[in-house]
Amino acid sequence: MGFNSNNNQNLLSKIATNNGHGENSPYFDGWKAYDSNPYHPTQNPNGVIQTGLAENELCFDLIKEWVVNNPKASICTAEGANEFKDIAIYQDYHGLPEFRKGVAKFMGKVRGDRVTFDPDRIVMSDPWKTERVRFGAKIS
Repeated sequence: MGFNSNNNQNLLSKIATNNGHGENSPYFDGWKAYDSNPYHPTQNPNGVIQTGLAENELCFDLIKEWVVNNPKASICTAEGANEFKDIAIYQDYHGLPEFRKGVAKFMGKVRGDRVTFDPDRIVMSDPWKTERVRFGAKIS
């Protein structure tokens, strides 16, 4: 793959033309694991819960509620445009502490409060860098 010039030289670097985000990349390992062993509350309680792809829509209701409760931080208002950038990016390399606490609480609730998640052991990361969201679970 790649674009060649008339004198057969590559116009794009090896990084730009590699297949690093193709189906054989680490990015899709989580999806493949989920696809072969999906979680179901009664039929497959030990299955994989997919949390690593952008298509995950589990938090839409929580995000909507947060935006309603924090309109000044929303990009939907002129006042919020400048403030939103401060919360839209990760403030540290593990993710915002408030967000990690929310994820920990949510994941515990999803598991019927039988498991607690330590927010200090949750790392929110960019999936395009082939990193993963990691959870430290403790059985209650």
